[in-house]
Amino acid sequence: MALLLTGGAGFIGSTLLDQLLAQDSWGQIVVVDSFNDAYSPAIKRRNIAHHAGNPRLELVEADFANAEVMRPLFARCKFDYVVHLGARAGVRASLQNPMEFERSNGQATTLILELARQHQCRRVVMASSSSVYGNTNTVPFTETDPCLQCVSPYAATKRANEIMAWTFWHLYKMPISCLRFFTVYGPRQRPDMGIHIFTRSILRGQPVNMFGDGSMSRDFTYVNDIVSGIIATITADTGYEIFNLGNTQTIRLRELIDVVAEACGQPAKINQLPMQSGDVDRTWADISKAKKLLGYQPKTDIRTGVKNFVAWYRENEAFLQQA
Repeated sequence: MALLLTGGAGFIGSTLLDQLLAQDSWGQIVVVDSFNDAYSPAIKRRNIAHHAGNPRLELVEADFANAEVMRPLFARCKFDYVVHLGARAGVRASLQNPMEFERSNGQATTLILELARQHQCRRVVMASSSSVYGNTNTVPFTETDPCLQCVSPYAATKRANEIMAWTFWHLYKMPISCLRFFTVYGPRQRPDMGIHIFTRSILRGQPVNMFGDGSMSRDFTYVNDIVSGIIATITADTGYEIFNLGNTQTIRLRELIDVVAEACGQPAKINQLPMQSGDVDRTWADISKAKKLLGYQPKTDIRTGVKNFVAWYRENEAFLQQA
C-alpha cells in the first residue's frame, strides 16, 4: 500500500506522519513538501528529522503545484491513498498575497485531484478549514451550511477546493473527504499561530497583543485529535463527504490568554489592539457527523493541550529562537 502525504513536514502533517510510520500496515509513504519560507524551513526539517533513514519513507522536496514533478511521481508510485494537507495557510497572510494562495491552494489541489483520478487512487483526503463558515450566525457550525460568505482569500480557496472535489466525485465517483479543521494547536504548532505567539511573548516577559476586546471565541482542537480523525477518514467507506473536525468546546480569547499564562507560570501583559480584517468572531464545530461516520471523538481539553504545548515550547525554545 502506498500513500502520498503533501505538507508532511508541517505541523499537522509531521504529527500524522509519526503515527503512520508507527504502524507497518500503512506501507510506503511519500511526503511532498516544498519547505517554503512561509515560516522557517528549519522548523519543518526538524519536525521530520527523526525519520531520516526510514526505508518506508520517501521525501520529495518539491512544490506540489508543479505538474512536472507530480505527474511522474504519481506514475511511479501508484498511490492507493492521497492525504493532501499541504497549503499556504493563514488568514492574515492571504490578505497580503492572494495570488500565491490561489496558486498553492487552488491550482495545486486541482492538479492533485486530476492526477488521483488518472491513476485511480482509492481515496483522497483533503484539508479544509473552519474559516469557510465566515461570520455565520448559526452555531454550532454544521457541514450543511452553504458557506457563501468567506471573509478572507484563504477561506475562499478552501471553499473552492471543496466544490472542485465535489465536481470530481460527481463526474468520476472518486471518493473524496474534505476535513474542516477547527483551530488546531499542540506541539510543533506554527510560530504565527495564537497559542505559539502568546507563549513566546509571556515567557519573554513581553506584552501579548490581543486583537479586539477578548470576546472572540474559538473551538481549539488538539493536534492528536485531528490526526485521529484524518486516519479514520483514510479508511472510511464513504463517497464525497465534508467533515468538521473540532473539539466542540469554545473558549474566549481573553480566557485563552489566561490559560496560556497559567501554563507558563507567568502573568500576561495585555496590549489591546483593534480587530484585524479577515478574522471571524467565533468558530464552533458540530461534530455529530464525524462521530457517526468516522467514530471521531476528541479527547484533549484545552488546559491539558496548552500545558503540553508549553512543555514542548520550553524544550525547544533555544532552537525556535534561532530558527
